[in-house]
Amino acid sequence: MQLIDIGVNLTHESFNDKREAVLARATAAGVCQLVLTGTSLPESEHALSLCRQLDAEGQRLFSTVGVHPHHASDWNSDTAAQLKALLKEPPARAVGECGLDFNRDFSPRPQQERSFEEQLALAADLQMPVFLHERDAHPRLLEILRDYRDRLPAAVVHCFTGEKRALFDYLDLDLHIGITGWICDERRGTHLHPLVREIPAGRLMLESDAPYLLPRSLRPKPKSGRNEPAFLGEVLREVARHRQESEADLARHTSACARAFFGLPTIE
Repeated sequence: MQLIDIGVNLTHESFNDKREAVLARATAAGVCQLVLTGTSLPESEHALSLCRQLDAEGQRLFSTVGVHPHHASDWNSDTAAQLKALLKEPPARAVGECGLDFNRDFSPRPQQERSFEEQLALAADLQMPVFLHERDAHPRLLEILRDYRDRLPAAVVHCFTGEKRALFDYLDLDLHIGITGWICDERRGTHLHPLVREIPAGRLMLESDAPYLLPRSLRPKPKSGRNEPAFLGEVLREVARHRQESEADLARHTSACARAFFGLPTIE
């Protein structure tokens, strides 16, 4: 089975001096391609640099480029132009992580909305897919996204943790859905168990969100307590169980979906 991890925070400092080993373990676990997450201008630049350094052939590592709502306060008149330049680099495959976070509100909401809208406009201009973040902002995100959706080739709700209404609203807008180890959390993720059955094949992708969201069902647990792409198989198992399909079938269609969405090469 080949798996594709569509959301890896490989720029995180906890991976410093460990990245080659992390990638080796991912390969051994069947995770053949990874999309690194860009969350700010510096982090997007770092992610692209890692793609070049660790994947000289350009077959395994790719990246999103964008500004997370937590960093929306950093947005200025030059940011869109700087992002546009980065998005022209070969490993860049999507605009984001961008969106709205009304849970933590690390940036004022008007600034989050401005940053989000400008990134949607950039994605429409470049005809690139969008990697979305949403926390406690589902109605407002939909309201903004509807004005751009017809001009966007595709968009995925990264790390979906919402309720049924949100899922159906996103699917009605022809969005893709990313599922993480949140579904493995018996404290807060059980509402996802029946919902993953509602996501059509061709709209579902898997992600680790490493180093965050270590699957709580994973045994044995790593001593570091840090999540890795190598543990994506645990997300696969949990999702397959609740969709009542085989792990092989789930791996096949989620990987095909990710390749189509991000324009990734086929790995033999």
